[in-house]
Parts: sequence; structure tokens; C-alpha cells
Amino acid sequence: MAKPAAIAFLLDVDNTLIDNDAIIEDLKTHLRRVLGPTHFERYWAIFEAQREELGYVDYLGALQSFRLENPCDQHCLEISNFLLDYPFASRLFPRALDVIGRLAAWGPTIILSDGDVVFQPRKIHRSGLYDAARGRVLIYINKERHLDDVERRYPADHYVMVDDKLRILSAMKHAWESRVTTVFPRQGHYANDPRVLATYGPADLTVNRIADLLQYDLPALRRADALHAGK
Repeated sequence: MAKPAAIAFLLDVDNTLIDNDAIIEDLKTHLRRVLGPTHFERYWAIFEAQREELGYVDYLGALQSFRLENPCDQHCLEISNFLLDYPFASRLFPRALDVIGRLAAWGPTIILSDGDVVFQPRKIHRSGLYDAARGRVLIYINKERHLDDVERRYPADHYVMVDDKLRILSAMKHAWESRVTTVFPRQGHYANDPRVLATYGPADLTVNRIADLLQYDLPALRRADALHAGK
């Protein structure tokens, strides 16, 4: 086993490094134009049902299921190309790559995401996140359930987890306790949902946007956990 790093940084993708809400709105606009309102509603119903069943989003899987119901609809091929060829780099949050570069100067920086095995890796590659993280990318179905695998692959004495979902941050804090500093960027619909904010406790550090992390040095990030614990 490799010697543990003193600190490692784990970064979520959707609505943490990349504006996934905007990507979804672009997809909805494209689907309405190509499929029409009735078929759009059916596709989205399939999409939501599969997300509930699987625990992650699968745009292409929903498209496959939609195609089984509409085997002669050639629009499915166009939609597939739209998804795979989307200009993901244009949806990175401002200075997201700069944040990765700054954190990487202090310790291994790892992309830690949920998602399917086709679209999510494509997004990470085409957005530039794969190269920025030097290929350190982990994608799970429910990442908070596989922290033992994260530790095995990237052992560290301390972790910093950056995620827009308080549910994920709370689960990781419960598992790793003082070994993790949780950072909550208030970006995207999950991060601003009053019900979510009322359900889970605050992260060790909350920032308005991912670029705000450029204002912190390493000691300040490490202190955030101790300061929050002392409240």
C-alpha cells in the first residue's frame, strides 16, 4: 500500500465544479425542440423514474428506454449525439480549474463523483477535469457508501471534501469524523433547497462559489474543521 498523503482533496463534479443545472436546461430545451412536448414529457418521466430506482442520473439509459417505446423515432440518435458532444468545458464554473491547481499544490486532488459509466466519464474528460486532476477520477453509484475504496486507492491522513450536497457531506463527516473537512459551495438547486438546508447540519466551511476557495490557504482549510467543531 502506498504511504498515506498528509492531505488529499476530493471534489464533486455536478454543481460543484461544473454548472450541471445549466446543462440540464440546455438538454430540456433541445428535447422539447426535437421531440415535441408530449414525447419530451415521456422521456423526462422515464428519466426521473430511473433516477429514483438507480440512485443516480442516466440520460443515455433513459434514452434507451424511451427508444424501446418508440423504436422508429430517429430523433434518439440526434439526442445521443447532443449529449455526447456537449461542450462541457463551457459550463465549468469560473476558475474551477484554478481551484484544482491550487489544491493540487498541497496534496493529491481527486474527482469523486456519482454517475453512469458513459455520460459522466465523458463529461469529466471533455470538460478538462480529467486532465486537471491528472487522471485521478473515481465514479460510483453512491460514493458515500464506498469511502473504504476511496481510502484504499488514495490513502491520506486527512481529507477535504468539496460537494454541493449537504447529504453527502454529512454522510462523509459521520464516517470519517475529524479526518475530513467538509466544504459546501452554495451552487445549484440542491445547495439552495430550504428543505435540504433544514435537514442536514452545516458543513465545516461554506462558500458562495467554488472560486472562493482561492482565498484560503492550507492552514485556513485545516482550521475550518476545528473551528466548526468548537462551535
